Amino acid sequence: MSRIAPPKVMPVYKRDPRTGVVQSQDDVCPVCKSARYMNPSLRFLVNPECYHKMCESCVDRMFSHGPAACPIKGCGRTLRKHRFREQTFEDIKVEREVDIRKKVGATFNRREEDFETLLAYNDYLNDVEDITFNLINGIDLEETNKKFEAYTRAHGKEIEENAQMAVQERQSFSAAQKLERQQARERREAARREEEEEKREVEENRRDVLNRLASGADAETVAKEGQRVQLKKRMDRQAATERQRQLQAAEDAHSECNNKFVIKGLKTKQKPAPEALVDPFGGLRLVDSYFTLQDDYIWEGIQEARKDVKQTAGGYDVRDYAHRSLVAAFSGLGVFVADEITQRDQLAQKDGVVGEDVGLKDAEMIHAP
Repeated sequence: MSRIAPPKVMPVYKRDPRTGVVQSQDDVCPVCKSARYMNPSLRFLVNPECYHKMCESCVDRMFSHGPAACPIKGCGRTLRKHRFREQTFEDIKVEREVDIRKKVGATFNRREEDFETLLAYNDYLNDVEDITFNLINGIDLEETNKKFEAYTRAHGKEIEENAQMAVQERQSFSAAQKLERQQARERREAARREEEEEKREVEENRRDVLNRLASGADAETVAKEGQRVQLKKRMDRQAATERQRQLQAAEDAHSECNNKFVIKGLKTKQKPAPEALVDPFGGLRLVDSYFTLQDDYIWEGIQEARKDVKQTAGGYDVRDYAHRSLVAAFSGLGVFVADEITQRDQLAQKDGVVGEDVGLKDAEMIHAP
């Protein structure tokens, strides 16, 4: 008997052709223990209240008579049947995050034109993302929910107006798309009719020329007359097509203006203050105070290093050495030891005066509890 463990069988995933949901044969209902392996038509539902998955039969059996507690051990949340739905994403965490973002986005639906400055709009977006992040990751849920509910109560009318505006924009966009498809279909039909009309005119002109030639007319005169008639018809047809195109363009422009009619200028826009230049050093200026570095110095060591290929091939710059030497030479010019001693003595005298005023000697001040 072989001691080698059998290979692990990977779960088989397939996509439901009706809903597009990715399903696995290893899915098992945690309530009735039914598996999709034994029942391929088994449907699993989730409730956005707790996102615990259970089969459709258990949902009908437990929640048909009204709200009930979640049967999953340790949950206990009250669930309602009408909120159960099929899972859209394979990962339940992604499912939950998408639902939370939809909920937050439906409430915080203000637009950039609702703010006076771009900075205020960016701050608003930052606050919305903070609330979304806290709700997704369970951080400060109580405080975050209070903030969410307070905003909903304070801006209820504005939220409803923005939602209605979004619905109107979607309807206008759908109508514009439908109109564009209809116009494209009409243009194709017009092009087809024009092509058929042109073929018919060519055939009629050919028959007319043949009839005239059969009647004994001059061939050259008949040919020129036929070309003139055909050219006139073609020019008339092109002029009619151009007029139709101009009328259609004017109608499209008028329709677009009606669909995109927006009253602007009612809210006073503040001109944003110019942003200051970014200073990565926070105001620190590394400027030499006591000397100015020159491009060249008459010194044998520097001249030899400048001419030595071994020194300069690796990118070494002799000015770095000159700068370090000058810094070392001037490093002690700003230090005055006598002044420091005087300041130290003055501080010591002040400390002694304070100690005498309190009534304590130096030894007592040191050993005082």
